[in-house]
Amino acid sequence: MPTSDKQRGLMICSFRGSVTHGLALDVGETVQILEKCEGWYRGFSTRRPNVKGVFPASYVHLKKAIVTNRGPDETVVPLEDPIVTEVTSTLQEWALLWKQLYVKHKVDLFYKVRHVMMELIDLRRQLLSGHLTQDQSRDVKRHITVRLDWGNEHLGLDLVPRKEFEMVDEDQISVSDLYKMHLSSRHSVQQSTTQGDGTRSARDPCRVPVPHHLLVNLKSFTYNSIGEDTDIFFCLFDLREGKTIRAKNPEKVDRLCALFTDLSNKDMKRDLYIVSQVIRTGRMLLNDSKKGPPHVQYRRPYGCAVLAMSDVLQTISELKEEKDFVLKVYTCNNENEWSQIHENIIRKSSTKYTAPSTNYGLIISLQLLRGDMEQVRRENPLIFSRGVAITRKLGFPDVIMPGDVRNDLYLTLERGDFERGGKSVQKNIEVTVYVLYADGEILQDCISLGSGEPSIPEHRSFVLYHNNSPRWSEVIKLPIPIDRFRGSHLRFEFRHCSTKDKGEKKLFGFAFTPLMREDGTTLSDESHELYVYKCGENTTFSNHALYLGLPCCKEDFNSCPSIPSSLIFQRSTKETFWISTQLSSTKLTQNVDLLALLKWKAYPDRVMDILGRLRHVSGEEIVKFLQDILDTLFSILDDNTDKYGPLVFQSLVFIINLLRDSKYYHFRPVMDTYIQKHFAGALAYKELIRCLKWYMDRSAEVALEYLFKFIVQSRILYSRATCGMEEEQFRTSIQELFQSIRFVLSLDSRNSETLIFTQPLQSSVSRNSKSQTPVTVPNHILNQDTVLT
Repeated sequence: MPTSDKQRGLMICSFRGSVTHGLALDVGETVQILEKCEGWYRGFSTRRPNVKGVFPASYVHLKKAIVTNRGPDETVVPLEDPIVTEVTSTLQEWALLWKQLYVKHKVDLFYKVRHVMMELIDLRRQLLSGHLTQDQSRDVKRHITVRLDWGNEHLGLDLVPRKEFEMVDEDQISVSDLYKMHLSSRHSVQQSTTQGDGTRSARDPCRVPVPHHLLVNLKSFTYNSIGEDTDIFFCLFDLREGKTIRAKNPEKVDRLCALFTDLSNKDMKRDLYIVSQVIRTGRMLLNDSKKGPPHVQYRRPYGCAVLAMSDVLQTISELKEEKDFVLKVYTCNNENEWSQIHENIIRKSSTKYTAPSTNYGLIISLQLLRGDMEQVRRENPLIFSRGVAITRKLGFPDVIMPGDVRNDLYLTLERGDFERGGKSVQKNIEVTVYVLYADGEILQDCISLGSGEPSIPEHRSFVLYHNNSPRWSEVIKLPIPIDRFRGSHLRFEFRHCSTKDKGEKKLFGFAFTPLMREDGTTLSDESHELYVYKCGENTTFSNHALYLGLPCCKEDFNSCPSIPSSLIFQRSTKETFWISTQLSSTKLTQNVDLLALLKWKAYPDRVMDILGRLRHVSGEEIVKFLQDILDTLFSILDDNTDKYGPLVFQSLVFIINLLRDSKYYHFRPVMDTYIQKHFAGALAYKELIRCLKWYMDRSAEVALEYLFKFIVQSRILYSRATCGMEEEQFRTSIQELFQSIRFVLSLDSRNSETLIFTQPLQSSVSRNSKSQTPVTVPNHILNQDTVLT
């Protein structure tokens, strides 16, 4: 029977048309439906409107549409964004030409077009998701039109004239306007061609890097010969840099799924490997029941598996579902080289490991997801319903949004050198890690083996058999509360695990290190060589003050006064213990100048010097603590505008200029979010206008966009709080500022450089600027959220 409404659909599966009156259709073809009957449709393909036939309804995804010009010449127009429709039809047209590029050996253009087509598919998906704001939709459409014009130009197709990112109707527009639009499209194509891809993306203020997320799901581990409990740790390893970029995640029966989040485009180009380490818990030697009593459990290394991301990345990028992979688990021939087993496997140093006798091992599934975490959660609810463990980066993602609070310390037990101690064989050394507060209390929930793991009060390392120089390279996470960081310290206790009848674990030494220095900065991100102190197996450490007064390392020793010789704990001069730390925190810093700024109230006499030293802080630290720095600057401004106003303005311009650097350009959305949602300086606009006018009167070049955004948002906050008081004063000051800006723009040439401050200028800024003839400024400019860009 005829359909009540004309409908369009998209073929989601190819149909050969092998039935009577069947219509052969390919996946992706658009069909117009005329009739339907018991699970079948009758209609035609928009590519061949004169050929009609039947096809299964289950093969079609229906799309809403409207009918125009009803009758013999009626047209069915889909109810979707016109630019989405254009992308769909354009990609179908490009696909045929794209294949010809390869045939004609135009390899360079072939890969460029492929890259642009993949970008268009992703941008189209973002539009169809329906989760974009109006501003975000405009940005995405602008990106789409630039790429469409670029592709049409390079493939020899006609350029499409557009207005507001949509194709115009030639019958509804004049020839002159059509010509102007054509010139505009061609000019944009030429600009995008002359600029490199990296420059264009770096200079695009609206282009936010889209993060990738790797879902790892452990399906089975078929080495049943172990017969003991096992922990399986996964991490992402960068072979070129020789370091782990992801926190390890132990997989157990009730936690089989992990999501490695915030992989940047740069990360995806690294030489990455998925490394899985298998740690068993049981006897000292797997096949020797005589080594240790059965009731004593040791964590022991068993095997390692490696999967190159380069081998699977293209496969999982093209799929929208999980893909299974089998990983062989190799065992280490010499435990002395356990810390390097994954590198030996990658480099195929087969003499240093043993391959399994069968192909069985770990079976995992991988899936690559794209978008911010909120979007990924919305689009993949089933993944998060099964209790996936979120595994964050050792470090920070490309963009840190305001409100994203993090405070994780990653500790690596690297290696140790210990004496034999009169024994005929070498020791089996186990390290126990504690986090202790200033009062000596052991913090109960501050150690985690990895993401998704419950926090524990202590951690026991795995044991390397008969090894006085063990190399562990074992990473643990310390999620220590910010308020407990100051005054806390780490204590490492060393025990020899005997394999005799009693199976005792005898304490023979310890090491320690504070988490924070006396100046308030945290432990630096590097390797630390710690002193080892001797102690007896009955030592209880009931009085932590007995050892906290001792030097923990060489640097500490050089800064300590003379140490008494009669001490309970004596240093073992021939023994050392190495650790490395990496802090991923948006609240704690290792930079003295930045810490002084954030704690400015503790140094009231040094505020001007502290503000001046902000220029010595690295850009990485500034963007990491961007919200806290801006909050601090406006707090200082509120405290004493007359004294600190010009210096705060200089600091603000320094930060704005930093965000103009291509390296930090993608942090501009962070600044926008801060201004709209977190900025609270209701009185700041007065001083910002005054300082900005002072520089404009001297023809200084200043990045106006964000200064005006701060001014406008500050005025909005002030108006809300005072019901619009001082409106006339604000209008007058803005008019005078525009007069100064107009004067600067009217100059034929300027030799002034970008505003860089080298000396305090608070004495130079006049508090009584003379009023000039006001320029006429439309009311809608004064009342909008943004004034100048």
